Amino acid sequence: MAVTGSRVLGAGTLAQRERAVDAALAALRRGEPVGVPTDTVYGLAADAADADAIQQLFELKDRPADRSIAVLVADFAGAGTLVEFTAPAQRLAERFWPGPLTIVAARRFDAPAHLGTGGTIGVRLPDDGIMRAIAAPGPLAVTSANLHGGPTPATAQDVADLFPALGLVIDAGPRPGSSSTVVDATGDAPEVLREGSVTKQQIMEIFHDI
Repeated sequence: MAVTGSRVLGAGTLAQRERAVDAALAALRRGEPVGVPTDTVYGLAADAADADAIQQLFELKDRPADRSIAVLVADFAGAGTLVEFTAPAQRLAERFWPGPLTIVAARRFDAPAHLGTGGTIGVRLPDDGIMRAIAAPGPLAVTSANLHGGPTPATAQDVADLFPALGLVIDAGPRPGSSSTVVDATGDAPEVLREGSVTKQQIMEIFHDI
């Protein structure tokens, strides 16, 4: 991927949003990572089916290769192409999706081998129309737009400055939020692996009546 300096596209109006989504989809089809505004923080996205593009994400972030990466989907059906939901996972999705909850679930037998770690994949349905539009053709591998271990920029321009090799960053305004909560839902009871916008208490409350 040539280093040409990031192109920042605004998505404030409907016309701008449509242009930005079209540009993102074209870049993803070319196997290029894209800077995207999720409902939590700015992220770096690649086509989840493209192992080479995901490798580019790891290289951009200087992220260890053994770390898993979350997959964002446009709807419940998109998640169903990758994972098998237990009853607890289904209950979590019904309560917190779309929203900032990543659910770690058992991978389907035909899910891409380069996604997730071992027998699981972390999936999320974001509460953001731009992200769901970009993910509509297929799931996206998405990681926060920061260098590994560093802070995540809150603006698209700061993402572009941090990653000059990116050809495209979509600007949908500041994203100063916290990362998503990550829950392992492969067992009989959920296990919070990382607490974010959705609290452990909120998660456990929906299981009190079981």
